[in-house]
Amino acid sequence: MRRLTFVAGVAGGAWLLHEHRTKRRAERFAAAALESLLKAIDANDPQTGAHVRRVARYALILADVIGVDQETRRTIELGALFHDVGKIHEALFDIVHEQRKLTPEERHKIATHPVRGAQVLAPIAHFHEELAEAVLAHHERWDGTGYPRGLRGVAIPFAARVITIADTFDAVTHHRRYRDGRTAIEALNIILRGRGTQFDPDLVDLLLLPPVFEQFAHAHREASRRQPGLRNRRDGQGIENGPNVSFRWRSRSDPPAAVGEKMAAAR
Repeated sequence: MRRLTFVAGVAGGAWLLHEHRTKRRAERFAAAALESLLKAIDANDPQTGAHVRRVARYALILADVIGVDQETRRTIELGALFHDVGKIHEALFDIVHEQRKLTPEERHKIATHPVRGAQVLAPIAHFHEELAEAVLAHHERWDGTGYPRGLRGVAIPFAARVITIADTFDAVTHHRRYRDGRTAIEALNIILRGRGTQFDPDLVDLLLLPPVFEQFAHAHREASRRQPGLRNRRDGQGIENGPNVSFRWRSRSDPPAAVGEKMAAAR
């Protein structure tokens, strides 16, 4: 009887080890898929590749100040890196790079990119359950007038609320083909005007804190120095004006970070 129990224990341990190794391989495969997807964004559209890296940096500033847990931080980082993946779809690529004012029909087509992006990310939902939702919701508005689902308030995924502010800050401050970027202060004022309508008011209040805004401004200055007065320039790696934000695989068993009191309770 003892021999049978020992054999069963060994077999059970071997099975658990096999399951653990299989899960780790699957996680690494999902991570490699995301890394390949990010490289595909860079290759197809270096401007978008640089943009999403800047947005990830701004979003992580807010995440770290709040003190979110490691899983939420990862969702915010990945959501920022892939929030515009839907724009590299062949049906949208030319519209995204159009230099004239878009027609209503073109704007309608562009508004499909959150759905397209979520569809691209759906196959890895098992490994990053909140990622597709963060991408799908990054154009929702606090007052419920956003798209694609018209979500309101805290019904909008927390990661998407963070990414929306970071995305807006970069969109306002970065040079485009058709206009010069505005200052960090101007971007702050635009975000402030959207407090409680477009943006989560608690997150806007957080951005208004001088130490937090200074981190945004510092990150913006660093990005600007990489492209001094030039537009559409690529650096040696083919990434235009992009900060050093890169994708790395992390085990889901990594220890969590401290959870911020007010913002963690609000999520």
